[in-house]
Amino acid sequence: MKIPKRREQGFTLIELLIVATILGVLAAVVIPNVGRFIGRGEAEAAETELSNIQSAVTAMMVDNLISELPNPVIEANATNNMAAFPDTSAVGVDKLTDPNSDNYQAFLDKSGYILYQHDLWADGAQDNLINYVATATTAGTYYVDSNGTVYRKTTGYE
Repeated sequence: MKIPKRREQGFTLIELLIVATILGVLAAVVIPNVGRFIGRGEAEAAETELSNIQSAVTAMMVDNLISELPNPVIEANATNNMAAFPDTSAVGVDKLTDPNSDNYQAFLDKSGYILYQHDLWADGAQDNLINYVATATTAGTYYVDSNGTVYRKTTGYE
């Protein structure tokens, strides 16, 4: 084992102070910027989610050949459950026929014009359900008017 010589004992006090000062300056610059980026990212995520929900509602209404939602989710019932959004019309009451004009059957077909696991065709098959959104739940809560315009009640990032 090599025995250190007198001049090889480590860093000087000045060198350690310079490194500590540089690290302090970097921390003072980086930490506030990281916090600002996180806040901005959450706001952008909330706006993107609202835009995605609005696009999904529009696509669902076009696929179902409907211009108005018979039973839209009102503000008091705002939800993040896309399996119950934007319309939970009962089969045979408000949800009568599919795009091919075939009658929905109350005991076979799913109720509602919904964004997740939507039953588009009146065939009683539960294996060809459509997802207009990627997940069953969202971070924010939403409601919709009868024309299909989506509004956000909460962002989910509060």
